[in-house]
Amino acid sequence: MLDMHAVSKVYRTEQVQTHALRSLDLHVAEGEFVAVTGPSGSGKTTFLNIAGLLETFTSGTYRLDGEDVSHLSDNARSKLRNQKIGFIFQSFNLIPDLNLFDNVDVPLRYRGMAAAERKARITQSLERVGLGSRMKHYPAELSGGQQQRAAIARALAGSPRLLLADEPTGNLDTQMARGVLELLEEINAAGSTIVMVTHDPELAARAQRNVHIVDGQATDLVREAGLMASAAPDLSAQA
Repeated sequence: MLDMHAVSKVYRTEQVQTHALRSLDLHVAEGEFVAVTGPSGSGKTTFLNIAGLLETFTSGTYRLDGEDVSHLSDNARSKLRNQKIGFIFQSFNLIPDLNLFDNVDVPLRYRGMAAAERKARITQSLERVGLGSRMKHYPAELSGGQQQRAAIARALAGSPRLLLADEPTGNLDTQMARGVLELLEEINAAGSTIVMVTHDPELAARAQRNVHIVDGQATDLVREAGLMASAAPDLSAQA
């Protein structure tokens, strides 16, 4: 689903070059649930923006669902992003003057869908996250957990192949955070690929795989642990 090889990102000014990503390699298979961790300033946000086609990269290759996106035009990137990627943000990014139905409707309108199809998708996605009875409510009338569920519904309505979540529980208390994570696990079990950036070790531990980004480079913690185990001497055999 997501395949990055030697991806680098350099931000340049007249006096300074900042290397946000340094020859990053990462492969996420279809249907995986991957947690991306790392300290602040490590390159997680840059990685997520590149994965979501919100930013270009300086060098390397990136294939999204088998398609090389390295040299796509801005319009082609926007079209691909709208068709295949859903975003879930820490701050929810709901429009306060619109009710939940209309919030979920916004990205579907950009795709030029017929009204009947949009209504069916909106209703289905809000019911899926347990907000079917609240679709006429406004964001301010909901709890933080309900607002995040509405944001997830908005992402799901477009039937994305890949869900990118940026600290999706960062503004929630522990109980609400666990509820949102359980919902993401259900969505993943139904077949969606999820890549979630998080600082919370408890949430990261619930993912199928952990990738740690430090200084713009990624380390697959599961793979690293496996290599360390295979390299360790068999003490029982020596006893």
